Amino acid sequence: MWLLLAVPLWFVLFLNSQTSMVVAGHDAVVKPTLDSHVRLATGPYLPDLRMPTAGRFGVRIDLGKTRSETTTELIERYVVIGNHPEAEVRAVTREVKGLAVDAALRAGLLALVPIALWELLGARRRAELFRPSPRKGIVVAVAAGLVVLVVVQPWQPEPPRVQPSTWIDLTDAVPEITVPAELSDVQVQGGALTQGTRKLIASAFDAFDRSKAFYAALVDKAPELAPLLHVPEEDQTVAVLVSDRHDNIGMDEVVRTVADLAGASAVIDAGDDTSTGESWEAFSLESLDEAFGDYETRLMVAGNHDHGGYVSGYLRRRGWTHLDHVAATAFDVRFYGVDDPRSSGLGAYRDVRGPTFDEVKAQTADEVCALDAKGERVATLVVHDANMARPALDRGCVDLVVAGHLHVQVGPDRVTGSNGSVGYSYTNGTTGGAAYAVAVGGKLRREAEFTFVTYADGRPVGIQPVTVNTRGVMTVGAYIALDLG
Repeated sequence: MWLLLAVPLWFVLFLNSQTSMVVAGHDAVVKPTLDSHVRLATGPYLPDLRMPTAGRFGVRIDLGKTRSETTTELIERYVVIGNHPEAEVRAVTREVKGLAVDAALRAGLLALVPIALWELLGARRRAELFRPSPRKGIVVAVAAGLVVLVVVQPWQPEPPRVQPSTWIDLTDAVPEITVPAELSDVQVQGGALTQGTRKLIASAFDAFDRSKAFYAALVDKAPELAPLLHVPEEDQTVAVLVSDRHDNIGMDEVVRTVADLAGASAVIDAGDDTSTGESWEAFSLESLDEAFGDYETRLMVAGNHDHGGYVSGYLRRRGWTHLDHVAATAFDVRFYGVDDPRSSGLGAYRDVRGPTFDEVKAQTADEVCALDAKGERVATLVVHDANMARPALDRGCVDLVVAGHLHVQVGPDRVTGSNGSVGYSYTNGTTGGAAYAVAVGGKLRREAEFTFVTYADGRPVGIQPVTVNTRGVMTVGAYIALDLG
């Protein structure tokens, strides 16, 4: 009886549930359906789109507000996400599964209520209440009829519609445009598209093809780099260092592909995964997590463009280790990290309350040197701006400082500390190929870079950078051995 009550209750609760989340940089409301389609409700001026799912259930996504300065910027973002949709698909799927679990819990509890009441009444009282009589039959029938009428409301007329509810294939809706093969099963509601909408679609598809070709070519050419990459020895571990991605999720698959060739098993993120640190950039964080989700060691600090807690909180919830004044040991290597205290959007620096940059520099040096004095020397100090770690390096308290922020490679520079110990400073270029804080586009805006750091016996022993220029040419730098004395 519990199962007979719980199953239909689950269907009703699940199909009437919804959740708010960020999809493709938009505030969005996600609702499960039974039509076996993903339906994208784009708003009042553009037609809705849909495509079939692989299962019985579907989902409706109502797009809301977003942050975008121009239509071109918005299209570029759609193109990048459309070329690498796996992270967004995973995020929506995770939320819908959460709705299903919540509905199941509520249905299971609600189904217990009538069973409990049945047991509390007892056999004698149940016999009295449910003794058949014509009056009871009429009352039950009338009550059931009223419930059906209230739910169905047959007296309500069909509301008039501006846009027809029929669906046609996108290829038929815009026959003059070559629709990418990946979108051949997409349908558009109604199909009456304005000339402006057709131009937007044509522009988007053109950018889609160029972007997909650019990053797909990088992935295809990656195996050519294998002979140039340092091969780790049996007792060595390789970590890939990324920084300043600035929402360019197109590079994530490229970095992961080359990282597999280099034998990397850990990732170090030196910050600025976003441009403003706001929730509309969740697609970038989801993509980063998707690319390195199977790595046991995932370390990160927040950059000045990640300020505010959203970025670090998002990644922490997905298992990343946030190194903000925290020491962490992985594969026998001690790491320490500090967030950038400054806050930057797409404009200039914004004032924030809290310790200043110079105060954090001094505090970081004291903390790292205190660990060194206790015999817990930090092998790698992760910061966004290498200047923040310079006092700790000058005092000889750390083996290696890794950073980003400058969008160009600096180092590795060997530094002998005041205590006689040797350390290195290394700044990675922009992994997203960003010009200032913007990296999203059909291809790289400037040279992109990621770096492999090799560890052995708990200390860094080598660095090897990989660069990608704006023409799609990848170059493997020389493996630089670190002489720590």
